[in-house]
Amino acid sequence: MTTNLIAETSVVAGASVRNDHISALKFITCGSVDDGKSTLIGRLLVDSKAVLQDHLAGVQRQGETDLALLTDGLSAEREQGITIDVAYRYFATEARKFIIGDAPGHEQYTRNMVTAASSADAAVVLVDATKLDWQNPGLQLLPQTRRHSLLAHLLRVHSLVFAVNKLDAVEDPALAWKHIQGALQAFAQAAGITVRATVPVSALKGWNVVDAHAGWCGYDGPTLLQVLEELPNTPADTALPLAFPVQWVEKFSSSSDTSQGRRVFWGRVAAGSFAPGAAVQIFPSGQLATVAQVLDHARRPQDVPAGTSAGIILDREVDVSRGDWILAAPTAAAAPATEDDFGDTPAATPAWPASRELHTTVAWMDDEPLVAGRVYWALHGHRWVKAKVKAVVHKLNINTLAEEPSTQLDPNAIGHVQLVLQEAIPAAAFGQARILGSLILVDTASHKTAGAVLVN
Repeated sequence: MTTNLIAETSVVAGASVRNDHISALKFITCGSVDDGKSTLIGRLLVDSKAVLQDHLAGVQRQGETDLALLTDGLSAEREQGITIDVAYRYFATEARKFIIGDAPGHEQYTRNMVTAASSADAAVVLVDATKLDWQNPGLQLLPQTRRHSLLAHLLRVHSLVFAVNKLDAVEDPALAWKHIQGALQAFAQAAGITVRATVPVSALKGWNVVDAHAGWCGYDGPTLLQVLEELPNTPADTALPLAFPVQWVEKFSSSSDTSQGRRVFWGRVAAGSFAPGAAVQIFPSGQLATVAQVLDHARRPQDVPAGTSAGIILDREVDVSRGDWILAAPTAAAAPATEDDFGDTPAATPAWPASRELHTTVAWMDDEPLVAGRVYWALHGHRWVKAKVKAVVHKLNINTLAEEPSTQLDPNAIGHVQLVLQEAIPAAAFGQARILGSLILVDTASHKTAGAVLVN
């Protein structure tokens, strides 16, 4: 009995170690309209025993459970039977915690999907088998399946999983699975997308979602939940030079300690890892300083890596405001070869060079098309600058994946755009640094988010 108790305690302890907030996987479900995204999330919640009985009783319709209502919380969503805004739900298994974002499938709500994907570790793209010509080996995928997959790839979502839904509603599930899986593989290969897994599921019946349905469609691989439990979190950009966008300035000027600055600069570390003694430079003022103290989110002194909130105290008083950046100090230039060398000393190399002209990939989300000459507000970190569209180079054809010459980007289009900023910003390629390489464009008149920008 003692042995069993020790064993059970060890299992619980091990589960709690794995099931902490650090290992929580944040993923979204996306795809075309009525592919079963909300129903799939409802099935995950119900079969993993994450729904209370009174909540389950509240989504009964004509004696049957409507799983989609577990996530469609807005009255307009329940009336129309569609998802409009992103709904977040939480559940946990013995192996892991999960945060789910149910992204809308309608093309006009693509901006909501982009918002959800920008902070996700993984994306589950649902494919409705009943909407495809599943008997055709060369079948064409739906435009939204392609668009959402490309957006997830562009936004550096670390893991992409295809879930082929509603195979229970076709005459020959095995043939449909074979043809759809082939089409998904061909599309992903052509788009340069790495797919972690492709799973045949029935969200309505629960097959291969949480519980396996052995041999169905000739598939004997892991269930969708098993795949999700093994997916890695998005790695933070800790190996890069320090970068920290200042979100809030806290002053405690009543302190009598003059050995360091008397203000705390709060925000989330974008790159690198902050520790006392690090040499930094303030952007845009260019002032140099040294980090005197680093506080975590609970105000405990300790080193803070990228992706984590921190409070930075410098060694002296420096003019820093919301929207400024605290960056790694420039690399010192090499000393002259000889003392009598009167040549100009090379300038120090900045860790994050600032630029006014950006070559970008833009996911356009405004109702008005993007054309050259328009001016928008651009948000980079917490810094607002004016941005002018210099040129629209091309747009991406989501059906052929070809880059087509264009003079404008229509709503929900993706393309290559050149921007000119009123002020320089420390931008980097999005593929190198997720935070420094991303901006949003905001309409100067309506203040609506108009586009998601990824620096090339």
